[in-house]
Amino acid sequence: MRTVSIDKVRATPVARRIAREKGIDLFNIKGSGPKGRIQKIDVENYKENELKVTPLARRIAEIEGVDINTVAGSGLAGKVTKEDVMKALGKEEIKETKEEKVEEENTKVIPMSNMRKIIAQRMSESYFTAPTFTLNMEVDMEKSLELRKEVKDHILKETGKKVTITDIVLLATTKALMKHPYVNASLDGDNIILHDYVNLAVAVGLDEGLLTPVIKNAHKMTLTEMVIAAKDIQERTMKMKLSPDELQGSTFTVSSLGMFGISHFNPIINQPNSAILGVNAITEKVVPIDGEIKIKPMMTLSLTLDHRVIDGVIGAKFLQEMKYLLENPMTMLI
Repeated sequence: MRTVSIDKVRATPVARRIAREKGIDLFNIKGSGPKGRIQKIDVENYKENELKVTPLARRIAEIEGVDINTVAGSGLAGKVTKEDVMKALGKEEIKETKEEKVEEENTKVIPMSNMRKIIAQRMSESYFTAPTFTLNMEVDMEKSLELRKEVKDHILKETGKKVTITDIVLLATTKALMKHPYVNASLDGDNIILHDYVNLAVAVGLDEGLLTPVIKNAHKMTLTEMVIAAKDIQERTMKMKLSPDELQGSTFTVSSLGMFGISHFNPIINQPNSAILGVNAITEKVVPIDGEIKIKPMMTLSLTLDHRVIDGVIGAKFLQEMKYLLENPMTMLI
């Protein structure tokens, strides 16, 4: 039985299983699902004598409007390659000129690290698999800033760690997730798994790439415990001293770019999570309150959701809960 490579193709778990059992290479199948995802029916309807074509050749043909069935393949066993499609378009690659050689001499090629390759694969799978949308909501952070000011000396004395606004956001996130389980859910095939606990992943940027270490059972933590856990896992991530278990098992992810002055962004879901929260910068804005104009420290929360699991109303209610908690942070300490 021939060995096939199917792990990097967008396909449902059932489609992958059937392909393995039948020895079918998913690279040769055109998916009929969202964003070209291969479904069970696509594998069942596949015939060995169907046209063989590389994924890149098929994509170029789709973009250029070329009927791939009319292209003669020059690859192994008649497989249609990128060069075949380009030839059919009359766009055969021109031999490099002296000018192109000069450009190449001034270009630095950096091979992707293993970490970068894994990140690229996972982000691509997430982006092309899940139909997503992002909701944004502004939050008045005045009272959260006041709370941080009130407790920072006490927590520093007790733990040796400085409490940040991110720590307060993490605490609010765990409280909100316990009230909105679908935002804390995972998708497994045709099943939605609702978790009655929060394993909170926190995105940490390194020079080599992005890691998402997990704070286990974060829903049970006080603010002081959250500060300790968050600082510990971030520091060990920066030093690359995490165990494999600490990078697995998350139910939700928080990614913060506020320290870089970012006002809005669309974070990509860290699968198998069904949502991810982006935390933006706090900026002073003119806000009308009770007929008066005031300057308030405002922050936007950006929530990206997997529409297969979560509808807009559920996401909006989660953000409303986050807004209430951050604008009334003392309620989290009671």
